[in-house]
Amino acid sequence: MTAEPRTDIVVRPVRDVDAEALGRVHATCWHETYDHLISTAALEAVSPKRMAELWTHWAAQGDDYRMSAALVDGEIVGFVGSGPARDEDAPRPRELYFIYLLDQFHGTGIGQQLFDAAVEGDEGLYLWVAEDNPRAHRFYARNGFALDGASHVEPFLGEELTEVRFVR
Repeated sequence: MTAEPRTDIVVRPVRDVDAEALGRVHATCWHETYDHLISTAALEAVSPKRMAELWTHWAAQGDDYRMSAALVDGEIVGFVGSGPARDEDAPRPRELYFIYLLDQFHGTGIGQQLFDAAVEGDEGLYLWVAEDNPRAHRFYARNGFALDGASHVEPFLGEELTEVRFVR
């Protein structure tokens, strides 16, 4: 089932005052995205307050970082972030760190708007995504990414998550 495309969306840079709302949305998105990959107990330990503290840091990174939020009716429903590559063996100089959108807004075009806010045109970059996340894999393939064969096991909420790398 695909939701109706939305036209009442605002995508704008993240602001310091967004931290609390971003923390709530981030925690909810992790529950929605990883509930089949990570134990319920680990996910229940995710605190919107702790996520808000992380956003306070992320919002003030500097010009090399592109952090944006998507708002519908004035409420944050998703976010994206990109910046300099973090891996020593990075295949590109820039990395898409994350893009999350509340489930109820999947299929509305908001994810694409978020992506476009963090990535310039045909800019080359890479990202890591959960191996068992077919919806995200399809989204990245539509945006010109391909798996490059790299994978790793990432510590995540006290457990482990296998991630694969996409590059464009």
